Amino acid sequence: MSLALFDFDGTITTHETMPDFVRRSVNRRRLLFGKFLLTPLVIGYKLGLVSGVMVRRAIVRFGYTGHSLAALETAGHDFARDYLPNVLRQEAMQRIAWHKAQGHKVVVVSGGLDAYLAPWCREHGLELICSSLQHHQGVLTGRYLGEQCVLAEKPRRVRERYDLDSYSSVYAYGDTPEDHDLLGVATKRYYRWQELDAAVRR
Repeated sequence: MSLALFDFDGTITTHETMPDFVRRSVNRRRLLFGKFLLTPLVIGYKLGLVSGVMVRRAIVRFGYTGHSLAALETAGHDFARDYLPNVLRQEAMQRIAWHKAQGHKVVVVSGGLDAYLAPWCREHGLELICSSLQHHQGVLTGRYLGEQCVLAEKPRRVRERYDLDSYSSVYAYGDTPEDHDLLGVATKRYYRWQELDAAVRR
């Protein structure tokens, strides 16, 4: 059997979807204040001075502290049903269908949130490794549960769940430099839908 690992944002979708989810799941007043407060961080990110990890942590802290877990899950289901179908790459969905037809195990490995990725993956019969938000008694703390599923955390979680040596081939698909760690565990690597030269798996 083969294993196929897909980044989500920008690989399966046409663009990063977490900002769109934030805009749809955080109340307008908090969004407006957060936009003002976090603008320096966002500018720093665009200039390469601030990491995406730090920006996402700040957005989650400001946007979701005290937020209801049930409300987040409802927003996630709505987002997966109503929004995500409009931003999927046809090439990606065809490739996923090809892997499934070959009997391969297909896994989405994303820094996005399980609130919307879990229902979407269930609908499409895919396994999922992603980021989650911490909560206490049904109220979000404004922190991630564990590490964000980005950079080196992606292959770490993949290896934690799957014995890569037991697969005849491991495919990986990504679209940004942040996906290079994930591509590194594969025997067949695709970056922005172009196959990279074969190399020894790390």
